Amino acid sequence: MYTDLLIKIKNAGAAKHEFLKVRYNKADNAVLELLKKKGFIKKFEVKGRMPKRIIEIELDPTRSLGGLKFLSKPSRRLYSGYKKVKRVKSGYGMAVLSTPKGILSDKEARKEKVGGELLFEIW
Repeated sequence: MYTDLLIKIKNAGAAKHEFLKVRYNKADNAVLELLKKKGFIKKFEVKGRMPKRIIEIELDPTRSLGGLKFLSKPSRRLYSGYKKVKRVKSGYGMAVLSTPKGILSDKEARKEKVGGELLFEIW
């Protein structure tokens, strides 16, 4: 799931790796699109066919993940309306939500006026 993906990206960035390969997952693909849009990674590419599909991620060496906080867990799910989603690190970070319109950042959720499950915060 996305938790394993984010930990791998954080560890690879701390070890100064340029590339990373992970197994394909639809949720991971959606999270990676959001991270690419916000500049946390350079690019990613889905390779292979379905049983052995992988995602190759190119990390940005100038920008690594400073911090990561998982909000929802399997034992405790956190949900929030769009009005109550707080800014992360005074706007320098972002919260990621799983909404009916897909996986969105906190700013996009407020703009589209849709709430959902709080997945994680990243800065």
